[in-house]
Amino acid sequence: MKPRLPTRDEPQRQFTFISEGRLQAAPTVRHLLKFLEPVSPDDFCQVVLERFLDDTALYALPVVDAVARPLFLLDRTRFIEFFSKPYSREIFGRRSILELVAHPEYQSIEPIVVEENCRIEDVAQMVIDAGMQHMVTGFMVTSQDNYLGVANGRDLLNIITQRTQAELHFLAHYDNLTGLPNRMLLGDRLEHACRDAERNGLLVAILFIDVDRFKQINDSLGHSAGDAVLRAVADRLKSSARSADTVARLGGDEFAILMEDIEDPAHVDMVALRVVNAMREPVELLGHSLVVTVSVGSATYPSDDVDVNALLAKADAAMYEVKSSGRNGFRKFSPDTTMYNPASLSLENELRQAIDRDELVLHFQPQVKLANQKICGVEVLVRWQHPVRGLVSPAHFIPIAEESGLIVPLGEWVLRHALRQMKDWQEQGLPPLRISINISALQFQQHSFPEFLRAQLAEYGIDPRLVELELTESVLMQNVDHVLQMLEEIKILGVSLAIDDFGTGFSSLSYLRRFPIDRLKIDQSFVRDIERLPANESIARAIVALAESLSLDIVAEGIETSSEKAVLEQMRCIEGQGYLFSRPLPAEDFVAWLNSQREHHPIAVPCSIAIPHFVLAAPA
Repeated sequence: MKPRLPTRDEPQRQFTFISEGRLQAAPTVRHLLKFLEPVSPDDFCQVVLERFLDDTALYALPVVDAVARPLFLLDRTRFIEFFSKPYSREIFGRRSILELVAHPEYQSIEPIVVEENCRIEDVAQMVIDAGMQHMVTGFMVTSQDNYLGVANGRDLLNIITQRTQAELHFLAHYDNLTGLPNRMLLGDRLEHACRDAERNGLLVAILFIDVDRFKQINDSLGHSAGDAVLRAVADRLKSSARSADTVARLGGDEFAILMEDIEDPAHVDMVALRVVNAMREPVELLGHSLVVTVSVGSATYPSDDVDVNALLAKADAAMYEVKSSGRNGFRKFSPDTTMYNPASLSLENELRQAIDRDELVLHFQPQVKLANQKICGVEVLVRWQHPVRGLVSPAHFIPIAEESGLIVPLGEWVLRHALRQMKDWQEQGLPPLRISINISALQFQQHSFPEFLRAQLAEYGIDPRLVELELTESVLMQNVDHVLQMLEEIKILGVSLAIDDFGTGFSSLSYLRRFPIDRLKIDQSFVRDIERLPANESIARAIVALAESLSLDIVAEGIETSSEKAVLEQMRCIEGQGYLFSRPLPAEDFVAWLNSQREHHPIAVPCSIAIPHFVLAAPA
């Protein structure tokens, strides 16, 4: 039976890129190799034509010389079309392939030939440079210049897509600094562990671990030293835990250990004390011997709680009590454990009042075309002007808003005031600008959100095509059918949709194709130092390629240097934002900045101002 290339109806080949918690090395074209019986340059054209006609799935045929060196790759479509011309068979049928290729009427294309150890990313770039017709004909693979087989464009695109998803999945589930599972993966494993424990009648415990006085280490020795300490702590946690336990980094200086299949609660205490004692050995760093201590709290399923989120919160509360009593120790959760952080509770109450008293302010960060720095949009960012504390960072009050549910009224405040600001700018005679507004998961889950959005658009008379809502990947991957319905209701209004911080979560490619998304935003963590970090460049390039394949716009966040901009521009990233262009500015300062820029960098007007009637109409 003759070998052939896969047809469109055949299932895609599946590749494994993550094994035992590690991202495997980048694949080579050997993963794609298929052997096709080559033809000789002396074979008659009629014989090759019959082979194409006998096998409708045969996209191309390799031509090699007597010592198996590649010469040509005959494209099925070009070959058959040539011999469909009048008298072509009579004139060329008895001529050799070599004669045909040399004939000016045939217009042969130089084949792509690569060695078997060539990386797929390099081949993809060759295909782009040589012309996308090679995605159909494929390319020839050699070993020490001898023909091995062919690889086709369909498999190339498939493996690039799977590799990209694997990289994004790995980055979404593992901590880049320590290589440990992150909060998301820990949460998944904790849920599975609790379900198994319920069936098996066993216990599950979570240890919440915080590095004591870590901020002092960062402030006195710098972030590089702080990173080294975190890696050392991670190593000691792994050596203290059981082989079946999951050691995870939750973020910052917080870690956790998930203990499954526990028969005796005393085992939890043993591991926790082992963690505390493991830190007694000083960490040697930059000529300093640092004694690093940790505070550890634990909670057990099902005795302390049956809710996964509450279990982690109770372990955190137990850890906080260790902090309050002098640090460097361990405490189990008990009914007497205080379940709140007094500082957070105070800030929550003040934030509630701030929303009512309009103490919040909006800042605006421009988005520009990287090629010519034309201003094409602006992202809205909320700040809190506290009457006593001064300007409070979103890093401090947004997590509290999310935990308390205040994120919903806060999000409504931001959207309402952002549209009001757009109306003010239009009345001042400013050209229309696309405005991007972040929407939280809890706000998006409100069934009334599409109607609230429609009402605000109508109240301020804003063209919905100028409004973009930014959602995170985690929002989109929860209850997909409901999410799809909500997205479609929003799209009916004419508003565009973007995935914010793309690459930090895990989006199924099939879901991305279903969702009516308009734009992907490359997270700033992949932009930072992109010119000298191959991993960042590879991920950013993959996201750009993914956006192009799905016909989505792309914007990069956090651009701070000209070299970062140059790399992104070279990989065909169209838009960007960051301190290189402007920091987030209050409304008045943004207008001044905009006017100063317009002489050299005009505004790229996204659309004409014509408000669709259905937006202004009241709901039925």
